[in-house]
Amino acid sequence: MPLAATGELVTRAATERTAVAAFNIITLEHVEAVVAGAESVNAPVILQVSENAVKFRGGRLLPLARAATAAAEQASVPVALHLDHVQSDSLLRQAAGAGFSSVMYDASRLPYVENLTATRTAVQWAHAQGLWIEAELGEVGGKNGRPPLDAHAPAARTDPAEARAFVADSGVDALAVAIGSVHAMTTRTAALDHDLLKRLAAALDVPLVLHGSSGLPDTELMTAVTGGITKVNFGTALNLAMTGAIRDFLTAHPDAVDSRAYLTVAREAMTEAVARIMRVVRAR
Repeated sequence: MPLAATGELVTRAATERTAVAAFNIITLEHVEAVVAGAESVNAPVILQVSENAVKFRGGRLLPLARAATAAAEQASVPVALHLDHVQSDSLLRQAAGAGFSSVMYDASRLPYVENLTATRTAVQWAHAQGLWIEAELGEVGGKNGRPPLDAHAPAARTDPAEARAFVADSGVDALAVAIGSVHAMTTRTAALDHDLLKRLAAALDVPLVLHGSSGLPDTELMTAVTGGITKVNFGTALNLAMTGAIRDFLTAHPDAVDSRAYLTVAREAMTEAVARIMRVVRAR
């Protein structure tokens, strides 16, 4: 089927009082695994390409974007394409012509006023191109080499009153909030501030997005969705599944040289991870 629109998937999830899962992709195996996992649970999904992934691919956006588009068009479930954690204005302006219906513009590293100014400019451009746009307020640590962050420090959290003003003044369509999760966690031990989430959900009339979700146990994920999170982002969970499967395969087959053999088990492991996560996120 044709590419779905991120905004439509998120709006539908909000209406159904559930959430849509979004997975960061790096290789073709990531793409295939996410689509296969979504099909196995018969649920819509979002494929995300981050600025870091584009850098890994030599600064070229289109090869991975076109592979994702082709996979989405052959999928039996709705699949949207999202450009994630964009800091480069040059990359932002490539989104509209590459199949993306949405972008997360990340100026959260900047002081509030500078974040607002940069985000407002990005929103004006994105909306003129018909793009749905997400931003971040607060600091979800562990991204782009930022130093370790105490996710529970008051300065790291998203303030509800500030968030309400930020959304109104910037015009963003969704807001990623800092409520205790951290990017790139390899253990599922993070704990969220559900009281803060409740206050953010009451203060804002745009969908709330959770980043750094790979570090959360199932109970935290389910409670977050119940509390108002509508888009849930995962990346490290797939990389853990992929790397673990490859490591185990090569340990058991030290003479293996055909990459198809270990990439097959890696793709299968990621597919299983996607299906498990989506069942949790969509549980009601």
